[in-house]
Amino acid sequence: MSERGALLYFEDETPTALRLAEAAGLVPHRVERHRFPDGETQLTLPAHLPPRVVLLRSLHQPNDKLTELLLASPTARQLGAQHLSLVAPYLAYMRQDMAFAPGQAVSQRIVGTWLATMFDAVITVDPHLHRVTTLAEAVPAHQAIALSAAPLLGDWIAQHRPGAFLLGPDSESAQWVTQAAAAHGLQHAVCSKERLGDRAVRIALPACDLRGQAVVLLDDVASSGHTLATAAALALAAGAASVDVAVTHALLAGDALQRIHAAGVGEFWSTDSVAHESNVVGLASMLAQALRACEPAGSVLDR
Repeated sequence: MSERGALLYFEDETPTALRLAEAAGLVPHRVERHRFPDGETQLTLPAHLPPRVVLLRSLHQPNDKLTELLLASPTARQLGAQHLSLVAPYLAYMRQDMAFAPGQAVSQRIVGTWLATMFDAVITVDPHLHRVTTLAEAVPAHQAIALSAAPLLGDWIAQHRPGAFLLGPDSESAQWVTQAAAAHGLQHAVCSKERLGDRAVRIALPACDLRGQAVVLLDDVASSGHTLATAAALALAAGAASVDVAVTHALLAGDALQRIHAAGVGEFWSTDSVAHESNVVGLASMLAQALRACEPAGSVLDR
């Protein structure tokens, strides 16, 4: 095994892993995965690991992947890892930060604490946090780093839709809209939203003139697509010349993308936090920089 740090990854994230390994100066090693007929998972890691190990696993469709982390983390330490980082560009189970009904599990607190027990550092991008202000409150690891892709998306939008009007579909998107608009002086505003269920929302446009505007809806996540589709239809009805969408995480469950386009959306752009045909913004350089920032003293990556 090389003296450089190792990047462990799974086959389905090979292109993303190789880009990150190159950007961070890590040696990539694929974790072999076997599923037994009864559904149990067997993982095989490299027989010897260096002291510095990074595990890449974006946690969309998370349940099987959390089991993989449960198996991979202690195994990596047994095989030589002394400092173990998780790079999870999309971090699941962050939305529920309180019990909304008696008996509900508060998944953010449970999953975040569990990850903190397994990894020395956790790095993610645009985590969906509501009532906590820092990732460390949700994931109390030694180092918990939350990055934002909003400036990168803002650069892409400014290049492909010069002078665009950035519109956030709800109040939670304000942080990303503001960041994306800042560097290029783009106009921006945020809608108000009332969620009526998993697949039903009520949205109101802000008090602004969208007539003739090239509107770009910007958000952290596209999941069911209902929020973005509703906001797009309202913007077009208010006179927008066009509506495109840019998101960090293209989860896009079921027919979400078709729903979004059916509402009148032209282009749909995303980062490569979740592999999808809409990926146009790469995160490898930003993630590599964060890995260097959380290196133990004397790491080869600092040389």
